[in-house]
Amino acid sequence: MREIEPDELNRLMPCLRALAEHHNAVSAEFGGSFPWTPFEKTLSGFAASIADGGSLCAVEEDERDVIGFCKIDFDGTRGYIDYLVVLAEYRGRGVGGRLMRWAIDTLKAHGADVIDLKVVYGNDAVRFYERYGFSVSCLEMRRNG
Repeated sequence: MREIEPDELNRLMPCLRALAEHHNAVSAEFGGSFPWTPFEKTLSGFAASIADGGSLCAVEEDERDVIGFCKIDFDGTRGYIDYLVVLAEYRGRGVGGRLMRWAIDTLKAHGADVIDLKVVYGNDAVRFYERYGFSVSCLEMRRNG
């Protein structure tokens, strides 16, 4: 695992596409509409937040490709796990756990005493996050139209 630089962020595209497919499959809320923000704009935002020092991004790689990544944001005593994605064929091999431990350790090192994240309704990753001490703190609801 390693932290990546803004000029490498395009390597995250396959993971973002896989995340979109997963969200659209597990959540009736999206109905095939995820993401609302184009991938290129998302990666541009990643680059800006990494460059200004408010974010970091770590990747796990096989011999040539990114197989998972985690982007974190920090602001004083609050930390946020913005993305944690592992390609389906690599799940169950410890990749997500390594990324999660990196995220928690790095956020704590940057002064976070509270770490937040969001999970798409219907995503079974909730159990994964619970194993690392996360619990539901609110239920966000949305009305479309």
